[in-house]
Amino acid sequence: MRHPSRAAINAPKQAAGELFGKTINLSGRRRFTSQRVVLYAVLAAQGRDGALATAREALATFGEAHGALLEGELSPRALGAALTEAYFGADRASERIDAFIAQARSALDAIAAQAGNAGVLLEALVEAATPLLATLNRLTQVYEDLARQHAAAAKRQLTSVMGDIELIAKHARIVSFNAQVVAARAGTSGREFAVVSGELTQLTGRLDGLVREALHSARG
Repeated sequence: MRHPSRAAINAPKQAAGELFGKTINLSGRRRFTSQRVVLYAVLAAQGRDGALATAREALATFGEAHGALLEGELSPRALGAALTEAYFGADRASERIDAFIAQARSALDAIAAQAGNAGVLLEALVEAATPLLATLNRLTQVYEDLARQHAAAAKRQLTSVMGDIELIAKHARIVSFNAQVVAARAGTSGREFAVVSGELTQLTGRLDGLVREALHSARG
């Protein structure tokens, strides 16, 4: 089973959720633009106006998305062994993607220059599109799996913490009840103690409400 890194799990819930959201968004953008590059390269070879510029823009976007997924907090090293294996293991996804970028750049340059080998380079690019898409789909699946696992881990952690708070609130209610009994027995001299007991009762009530709300969110 693939697991997110310890750092990702221990990150603040919202920040970690945004982190995985970014990876899925960038991975989806990379898949879409890879096909866009090939489509507009074919159109450019056919002389369609603006197609070459669109293909170059798509390639630039593809490269930017790929680079963002390999750097900093989104890098395979930061997000765990499953991604490191997916990119640099037996499938050699990173090499395939780099090769596609170089291949697309060469084909677009040849089309722009109307070079004699433009047709051959374009045909090779088209042939590379299908296996590349399969690789990109596998990587996207890894990101989605990690996001689901992180959400489940965060949910379990929140439920555990809320359980602890609920237990504390239960003990506080017992203390509050005992304080009310002692205050009643103390008569006039116990008035101040009764006020403190009342405040404690209100506090435990608010704690109970927060616990119920948090647990409802965790289970939703």
